[in-house]
Amino acid sequence: MEWSDDAIVLSVRRHGEMAAILECLTRERGRHLGLVHGGGSRKAGAMLQPGNSLHLTWRARLNEHLGSFHVEPLRVRAGEILERRTALAGLNAWAAIASAVLPEREPHRGAYEAADLLLDAIAARDMKHWLPLHVRWEAGLLEELGFGLDLSRCAATGVTDDLIYVSPRSGRAVSREGGAPYADRLLALPSFLLASQNASPSSGDLLAGLTLTGHFLAERVLRPHGKELPPARLRLQELAARESE
Repeated sequence: MEWSDDAIVLSVRRHGEMAAILECLTRERGRHLGLVHGGGSRKAGAMLQPGNSLHLTWRARLNEHLGSFHVEPLRVRAGEILERRTALAGLNAWAAIASAVLPEREPHRGAYEAADLLLDAIAARDMKHWLPLHVRWEAGLLEELGFGLDLSRCAATGVTDDLIYVSPRSGRAVSREGGAPYADRLLALPSFLLASQNASPSSGDLLAGLTLTGHFLAERVLRPHGKELPPARLRLQELAARESE
């Protein structure tokens, strides 16, 4: 069996003396693993870095086998990202979440295409510009996995304006008035996640966004399978918390 696709590297680990097992997010086939012969060499190592885009050809005798990858570079971002601590934190958080929540070999083209834009932003711009994209990527991931947030109207009153909370149980928006009696039990809804709001988010809004999507990734996707938010994702949230102080 054989197919070709574009992909973004999630992780790589040595296998034997000179081979490596590559985990990547492909455009058409979701999260996929394969063996790269010679992937343990120094030359290949520079290409097989998380965040880099590759063109893959996968071959195996049977579809259920691990198979092997032939790889060609498309967009090498890792060098740019490794130069900045905040960019590296963003890359590590993205890769850890994608690896933890995306089922293997299940297509999620939307997650791939949004990740491609996010990683370009992480490589080229500072944290205040790419962190909103990361939050939106996680919100889109929840949508693709069937756990999307409903931010269209207030769950308590039905109004469509002054939405400032999200119910941690239902994932539905709540207005200022509707949520007043139990505001301390609701999650903050940052305005940049609402389609009608285009203003640049504050550092506090960015932290609220990470808290919001992190809560639902943990509660709806990871904990039912005995998992927690990856340490790299927690570190990104801690970094955002320091920026908001």
